[in-house]
Amino acid sequence: MSECLPSINQLFAHMRSLGYAVFESGDYDLNLFGIRSKDLEPTTFNDWLGCAYKKNGEWQLDYWPATTDPGLYWRENPSNVNGTAILVPNQYRSTYTIDLHAGKYLALCQRAGEVTVWRDADRDAELDINVGTQTGYFGINIHASSNDPYHENRDRGPNDQVGKWSAGCQVHGTTEGFRQMMDLCNKQIETHPTWAKKFTYSLMDQWW
Repeated sequence: MSECLPSINQLFAHMRSLGYAVFESGDYDLNLFGIRSKDLEPTTFNDWLGCAYKKNGEWQLDYWPATTDPGLYWRENPSNVNGTAILVPNQYRSTYTIDLHAGKYLALCQRAGEVTVWRDADRDAELDINVGTQTGYFGINIHASSNDPYHENRDRGPNDQVGKWSAGCQVHGTTEGFRQMMDLCNKQIETHPTWAKKFTYSLMDQWW
């Protein structure tokens, strides 16, 4: 996680090369994204979640430690008969809304659109991709590695264990990063009250 991460220009150039939209309609028009590390080790928060946005007309770029793929427990013990979900890199337009994750706390939940996943069914530690896909509503939420992230401070870095926190969801390694993301989502709603209360999430593989 200490390596040099892409600048905002590098990020946007790569997003556009993938055919992804870049949102730039004033302050708090959020570009929420995830980057799946080349390191596919299943037990640590070795990926990134992030957000690029304007504040007072100036571009801002935040990165937070995360996992974008399922942890070891769910790779070895799939909760779905077809295998554990691995979100396919894509731009999921207007797919997420603020809702209760697992009935516990407000997070970004996959309520407003379909996503596409690979199904890893061989019950080992290796991340199996390109094994056939499914598209639908699978509850691939963007949430915290905590059951009470608004009152609990947890800092799970790249050496901390994912455990059962991700069965395919995109999961923050720190409660601070999760709260920052949710604050930005609420800022978008407050700044643009006539917009639909939906959010786009762009997942990419590490390209550098």
